[in-house]
Amino acid sequence: MIKTLVMQDERARPLVVLMHGDRQVSTKNLARQLGCKSVEACSAEAAQRASGYQIGGASPFSFKRAGVPVYVQASVLDLPRIHINGGRRGYLVGIDAAVLTGPLGAIAVDCALPG
Repeated sequence: MIKTLVMQDERARPLVVLMHGDRQVSTKNLARQLGCKSVEACSAEAAQRASGYQIGGASPFSFKRAGVPVYVQASVLDLPRIHINGGRRGYLVGIDAAVLTGPLGAIAVDCALPG
């Protein structure tokens, strides 16, 4: 299970992080890798505005706001198949992890806190 997290940098620019369901994001490590001063979770309203999805139902594949960068925890790419939100609460789709860096264009980062 991979969760889709809508976050923002210090300038309130949204970004997406795809993370293992049982792990948390080290915002400090993520900011360092992205060359930002800080990264934090968006408010529910900001996340919905950027994504077009209800909280708990965001999918990285079709964001309302164009150009939102997508980052994926590198170890997710080692999995042969993943389950990720398909665009509404409770709707999961199974896909090959390679789709994340291929068609989606996600950039691999290492920002997982130990689970």
